[in-house]
Amino acid sequence: MNLSPKPTPITHITFHYLNGQSETFNLYEPIEDSTAQGLQLEVRHLLQRDWWILHLQEQTVMVNIANVTKVEVKPSLTHLQGEGIFSDVERVTALNRSH
Repeated sequence: MNLSPKPTPITHITFHYLNGQSETFNLYEPIEDSTAQGLQLEVRHLLQRDWWILHLQEQTVMVNIANVTKVEVKPSLTHLQGEGIFSDVERVTALNRSH
């Protein structure tokens, strides 16, 4: 049994599913390349995949992106730029769910 403390998470990723549920994972390894261009390519490649595979200490989780409505990443991936990416955005209202 490994009792050593986990390092501080580098990134938090939250999946919001079609059924209204969500779950958040801590990533302890960087998802970004050392260059802005490398990050752009890595994220765009990742977004084209049908399944994302997350290796946890106790299990592996496979997320079918077809069932995901939104992915949130913290901290912000500010190095992403280009077509389809809006910079310097401010949220005005929180997401509301109609009944």
